[in-house]
Amino acid sequence: MPRSLTFVAILTLFATFSAAAQSQGSSAPAPPAPSQDSATPAETKKPKKVWTNENLSGVSGTVSVVGDAKNAPKPKPAPSKPVDAQYVASVRNQLAKLHGQVADIDKQLVDLKNFSEGEPSTSASGLKLNKNYEREPIEVQMRALRNDKKDLESKIDALLDEARKKGVDSSQLR
Repeated sequence: MPRSLTFVAILTLFATFSAAAQSQGSSAPAPPAPSQDSATPAETKKPKKVWTNENLSGVSGTVSVVGDAKNAPKPKPAPSKPVDAQYVASVRNQLAKLHGQVADIDKQLVDLKNFSEGEPSTSASGLKLNKNYEREPIEVQMRALRNDKKDLESKIDALLDEARKKGVDSSQLR
């Protein structure tokens, strides 16, 4: 029994001293003394002046303003010759064909996703008599369709860029 009392007394003393040390340590740590080297650069640096709308009237000289009209890029002049209507029609037809192919790929992706989730097909009758059994996993088929879609979208972008370079406005292609 005397050992347990001694042990309890030691634990109590330890807890008291650790609580006192924590309260002394957390009360106010002493700030480090500034060195002579760090004081000189802070004094020599000149603080930057920030101008606001209130004190802008006291500024002498020129003021640089973001969005100044004389620094703005010049708008490109309109093409001097009119764009060939046959070329515009051709580009419009090519774009319609490519957009149709992208829409078909989107439908196929939805069908594959629904099939993988066990939902019914989005086709009207639900029967596809001209379709064959695919041995590829659905994920592989979906990845291939996504790659085809990216290719078609890059073709659309290239066609639009070419038309823009030839002076065709995007509103003419709608």
